[in-house]
Amino acid sequence: MRRIAFINEKGGTCKTTLAVNTAAWLARERGLRVLLVDLDTQGHAGKVLGVDVRTLKHHVFHLLTDEAVRFEDVVQRSGVEGLDVVPSYKEMADFPTAVAGDARRAHRLAERLEAAQAAGYDVVVFDAPPSMGLTTRNILVAATEVVVPVALTYLALDGCAELADTVRQVGEAEGRPELRVTKVVPTLYRKTALATAILERLKAYFPDALAATPLGYDVKVDEAQSHGKTIWEYAPKSRGAQMLAAIAAELHGGPAPRKRRRAPEVA
Repeated sequence: MRRIAFINEKGGTCKTTLAVNTAAWLARERGLRVLLVDLDTQGHAGKVLGVDVRTLKHHVFHLLTDEAVRFEDVVQRSGVEGLDVVPSYKEMADFPTAVAGDARRAHRLAERLEAAQAAGYDVVVFDAPPSMGLTTRNILVAATEVVVPVALTYLALDGCAELADTVRQVGEAEGRPELRVTKVVPTLYRKTALATAILERLKAYFPDALAATPLGYDVKVDEAQSHGKTIWEYAPKSRGAQMLAAIAAELHGGPAPRKRRRAPEVA
């Protein structure tokens, strides 16, 4: 089971946009069963998929901190066939304090998501918070690969290099030497001299990992999110859809679409 983490310590890099729409593309276009796990306190991944996270009895915080909460208690269906979501909300800010006394606190997510593999998911996509704390460390322990969205600004470029080092360090410390940044996706692209220069620097630093398609701005992506929909549901022929499809296809890098397996019922 692939477990893809979208991580950047800096906010405003289109991390949630990429995570949600990549997850939806994998379900729609590749017939995969996909689980999107939101771990950000804002709960945007669930909101973008039309889930009212404020009214939920249980979400990812409860899964990670309460043994009585089952995996199926927190999984929500999305409007995209084959895509389910484990939402998050403000309580995730209390996660480090709630598990402070647990020697294996960095492994909580990996252990609780063993049920996802048993449930037959092909891919788990993680939407990480914009910080390198205990929550993100849990994601790195649980993930098999890391995707870094990078806004084309100088400061974001500097942080990207540091994040790649952090991923390697966490992988080595947790006995996961194979964990690495597998793709770097340039975002907020505009045709300027500065953006071109940053792209060249990214290409030099990540020669084998830089995505071929930068994600530029398209108002249709924002409009889709405001309606609680993915770009595929809202404006499938838009420029934003074309860019996100190209990026998702490159991230997938797998075989042609196959027949979807029947999804089990979610309580």
